[in-house]
Amino acid sequence: MLVFVRSPRPILHLALLPALLLPVILTGCTHTSTPSQAEMRAIAAEQQEEATQAKQEMQSIPLPSKAQYMAVKSLNLWQNPYLTVQGSMVTVHVMLADANTSDLGKGGLLRPMGARRRDLNVRLNELSAALNAIPQTSWPYGRVIAVEEAHEVPVNARPQVRRNMETVVNTLNNLGIVVYDWSDSGKS
Repeated sequence: MLVFVRSPRPILHLALLPALLLPVILTGCTHTSTPSQAEMRAIAAEQQEEATQAKQEMQSIPLPSKAQYMAVKSLNLWQNPYLTVQGSMVTVHVMLADANTSDLGKGGLLRPMGARRRDLNVRLNELSAALNAIPQTSWPYGRVIAVEEAHEVPVNARPQVRRNMETVVNTLNNLGIVVYDWSDSGKS
């Protein structure tokens, strides 16, 4: 008598097939289209046009008066915008102009300077637009901006902060803004 014994292998293969196909089914196609050369040129031209427009808008602010801004000894008294560069963003600090033109009570209890200060966190690629949105009256020293690195940065984040600092300085130079490096001035 001849007895056929079924091998468990085909059943095992059938049982493993769905488990092997599951990652392929879940990920699907991962092909991403790369932009063509013409699209890349169009994007670059658009970015260049935006940079040129941002620089032209910034030109409406007069050149800085070095005698005015070099006399400021504390960021609390700094009236132009200033930047705090961090690992993932830049904080733009803006002192809005005082709507009251009289000197009565200026900086006192009824008209504190801190009430006019606004802080805005922006991404590096949005810095030009954020600076152009600042009213011209908030630039009393002219087209100069104080820049400082964030305080108490963890050791592992310091290289990123330094790279962001370089990017910020390049952006400001491209806009025609004088960079006043607050950390190098020895002030705090």
